[in-house]
Amino acid sequence: MRIITIFLVFSFTFGYSQKSIPKDYFIHPLDIPLVASGTFGELRSNHFHSGLDIKTKGQEGLNVYASASGIVSRIKISHFGYGKAIYIKHPNGYSSVYAHLQKFSPEIEAYVKKRQYAKESYEIELFPKTGTLTVNQGDIIGYSGNSGGSGGPHLHFEIRDTRARPMNPMAFGMQVADTRKPTINSAWIYTLDKDTHVNGSQSKTKLRLIPQEDGNFKTEKIEAYGKIGVGISTIDRQNLAENKNGIYKILTEINSNRNLEVEMNRFSFSETRYINRLIDYSYYKTNKSRITKLFVEKNNPLSIFKNTIDNGIFTIEDSLSYSIKVFVKDIKDNTTTITIPVQGKYVEEFSKPKTLTTQNLAKYNENNIYNYGIFDILIPKGSLYEDTFLNIEVTGDTIKLHKDEVPLHKNLTLSFDVSNYSEEDKRKLYIGRINYKKEPYYSRTYKKGNRFSTRTRTFGTYSLFSDTNKPAVIPVNFSDKKWISKATHLKVKINDSESGIDSYRATINGKFILMEYDYKTGMLVYDFEDKIITDSENKFKLIVLDKVGNNTTFETTFFRKP
Repeated sequence: MRIITIFLVFSFTFGYSQKSIPKDYFIHPLDIPLVASGTFGELRSNHFHSGLDIKTKGQEGLNVYASASGIVSRIKISHFGYGKAIYIKHPNGYSSVYAHLQKFSPEIEAYVKKRQYAKESYEIELFPKTGTLTVNQGDIIGYSGNSGGSGGPHLHFEIRDTRARPMNPMAFGMQVADTRKPTINSAWIYTLDKDTHVNGSQSKTKLRLIPQEDGNFKTEKIEAYGKIGVGISTIDRQNLAENKNGIYKILTEINSNRNLEVEMNRFSFSETRYINRLIDYSYYKTNKSRITKLFVEKNNPLSIFKNTIDNGIFTIEDSLSYSIKVFVKDIKDNTTTITIPVQGKYVEEFSKPKTLTTQNLAKYNENNIYNYGIFDILIPKGSLYEDTFLNIEVTGDTIKLHKDEVPLHKNLTLSFDVSNYSEEDKRKLYIGRINYKKEPYYSRTYKKGNRFSTRTRTFGTYSLFSDTNKPAVIPVNFSDKKWISKATHLKVKINDSESGIDSYRATINGKFILMEYDYKTGMLVYDFEDKIITDSENKFKLIVLDKVGNNTTFETTFFRKP
């Protein structure tokens, strides 16, 4: 990479206002047509998607280019999340992020590996000093991959502002071919007051969407009274792929008066978990479909709401007629519209949904503490979005702590008294959440004397489990006392079906070797290009630990020309 002089003015331009988004400052980070498998602000589990997922033709190893000149300010490698990621800071104050890489460019790769070996760790986070790694726009900085929490080969690309808030890359001129209107899957009416009713009921009402000749929708007329809100399930597709991507903008109006706007242009990571307040969380957990609520409830500070009137809530009066419209737009302004005719009608008698009432009313603005035999529960202030009755049931070492149909914004703490277990048994115990398959899923367990605890943001059923089995280690492309001179890599598969893999360490002839771990496949890989080997006969040793401390030591000898 070439040293550039642009950073002589870096500190001067860093305070660039960013009020006017530059449309031609960034180039595409790949040299193939931009096809999106995920868009900015897309609704994901517990977060909004913070960038643009770009397809890489189903393969790894494509050149990834610096989208603009700058300095490499951060490099992070992790088993999960972004996998291998590079962060570049640019002179105009913006930053760009490139994630799920297969590997870095040679100069960056050498910089990183030197520090991985020094730390003796595959996972690492680095903040190079200014000027250490400098790139020009169009320089190759890495190669596309599938590392970390990626579900398939692609490049995750972000642009962030001076406050590290992700912004929509398409707003910067990133072009994706798109002439298709957004798709509306369903529309709903919510009753938002104790006296409100819709079609004689206080339950949320699914509307029948009637397709119109112009591609828009109209619904059957509803009869309503009081404060109501609209919710919709919607996706967007671009021309070159069938991926169900996110929406750029949604607007609502009543009788031609604008009421609310949702715009996916920028958000902060500190607010992203409020997605669980935006969507109908209970409906999502039971039906696997996300409904976006187009009204602002209490404890919803999301900055994606714009130009709201009455928090997006419609007040329907008796005997008056209304026309509610919902406009769903992509960034190319392709628009799908829903028209909802409403007749105001007050009725004295209307049906009400059954509500859960228990002895455990958890207040959203208080610390909530419960004790059930061997269990202690702390739900901190601000964990819930609203006061909630909790269903708690205990059977032996198992506690049913409500259902995962209510979102938690903060971690609750669940503690177990394990004084009835022997010291030997305690060493193998862990806390697990029972999943839909009735199998335990390890929940990080903190052990202090006779108190085992876990912190979680998921309601559900938790219990104590014992893991006495050691991790499995299987050599993939070598065997004991064999020659492997033609192999470019050493591959080993590791697995632990109970508490899961916690850590590993590998050596050859007593020297640490860097093995990359892909948790999705359980594969450990060592690259012989690291040139640790100096002898023909090599003793390989691998120690693997699971999360309760069971360990497996695998040793073998292989031969290879140095």
